[in-house]
Amino acid sequence: MSQKPGMPGTHPVTMPIRQASYSSALSDDAIPTADPSDTSGLLEERLRAWKHAVGYLEDYVSATEKVQKAHAKEYEKVLKTINNPLKEGHHFDQGLGGIASVFENMRLNTQGLANSHLETEQNLKGSVLPILDRLHKEIKNKSKELSSGAAKGAKEVDKARNTTQKHIELLGQQTANFESTGGKMHSAEDPYVVKRGVLHRLSAQVLHENNNKHDLIAVQNNFAQFEHHVIEVIQQAMMSFNQFVAGQAQKQQELYGDMLATTQRVPTDFEWNQFVQRNSNILINPNAPERTVEGIAFANQNHRSTQPLIEGTLERKSRNKLSMSGYSTGYYVVTPSKFLHEFKDNDNLRKDPVPELSIYLPDAVIGTTAGEKFNIKGKDVSKGIGSKLSGSSEISFKAHSPADAQKWADVIKSVVGASPAALLHTNTMSSMGSAPASPLSPVDQKSPGALQTQGITGGSNVASPVSPMGQGQAGVIDSKTGGVVPVEKA
Repeated sequence: MSQKPGMPGTHPVTMPIRQASYSSALSDDAIPTADPSDTSGLLEERLRAWKHAVGYLEDYVSATEKVQKAHAKEYEKVLKTINNPLKEGHHFDQGLGGIASVFENMRLNTQGLANSHLETEQNLKGSVLPILDRLHKEIKNKSKELSSGAAKGAKEVDKARNTTQKHIELLGQQTANFESTGGKMHSAEDPYVVKRGVLHRLSAQVLHENNNKHDLIAVQNNFAQFEHHVIEVIQQAMMSFNQFVAGQAQKQQELYGDMLATTQRVPTDFEWNQFVQRNSNILINPNAPERTVEGIAFANQNHRSTQPLIEGTLERKSRNKLSMSGYSTGYYVVTPSKFLHEFKDNDNLRKDPVPELSIYLPDAVIGTTAGEKFNIKGKDVSKGIGSKLSGSSEISFKAHSPADAQKWADVIKSVVGASPAALLHTNTMSSMGSAPASPLSPVDQKSPGALQTQGITGGSNVASPVSPMGQGQAGVIDSKTGGVVPVEKA
């Protein structure tokens, strides 16, 4: 293979083998077998290849441009998802540094993403595609130059070769006639003259061949420079393409990075602290002391009817004769409503403090204290008719000390005052003429009875309790039975 030097600044061009027909002025054949249009046709085909390659790049950049435009529209849709204000937005601080500002930053950056794609689309359309379009046109013009130059010269070579070939064939005919006629022929048919005609046409043919050869060599050398230019333009177009597309990608990364940075700058307690500050009048102050029952005031809390006259623990003798302990401890209260209430304890938290026993003291009888003990005979009204003590019963109490027992008795007497039961003591004394014989004395602030069983004058000792009197009635002790019988009011 032979090499031809390229243009200055270009690489040498390797010539194809089929160009050997032009490599020497001496040729064995007057009419070479090589087609003079082969070279120009090959170069035309190469130009078409370059034209298609540039067309591929144009299609690629154009498709990318359309994608960028489509991305811009898609990011507009993305923006709509956060375009509206936050629901319940009043829960978020509207200043910088909070969640509301994070979403505002996202809106701005998302709009920036859409704009960056639009900008990239315009840059590809206005800067990259024109470069490739101009190159495409240059290749087309180069193809036209080849068609009007080297390709046209190849046609002239073909025409000259055909003319030469006809005269060579004529020479053959004349030389044959010369042999057959013994050299007798017209002057125009003289093989010598015909040969001279062949040489004339062969000279013209060779001139056209050499001119065509020079044209093709120039075209080939120019192709090296032209392709150098084509590749440089393609590189320039791709550099511009990368600048815009990669720049857009970098800007997209920066915009997403700014979203992340803005979100990460929000202190984890910022929104809560601002929320607490805005709603301090509604939220609970963790430093505020806990509520206590003692610290709460309510209507009629301190009304005089709610204040106990006396309260505390007492022991009550069990009515169950099989009980081993004999006494059970309870919490008792005497109220201004003249009730003696019994509770299991003084705890208002665990259960509703409903009285276990309630005796209306004006209808009851209290005996005198005997040490730390005293008795009360009355009716339990806490549970109505279904109460276990629905009838009148004598209840024995034991206080912590004799003084404590006396205190309870004095309070109870002060509550009852001159109750109807006091008539029991008066009538008993007048009818008996002596101290009351009942083991229980009626309640009397001035002269309490003795809490003990005494003998009755003219009879034997009795241990049966005195029955409570109804309101407005008095009673006397029966000398035979020792019981109390009602006395009609005078």
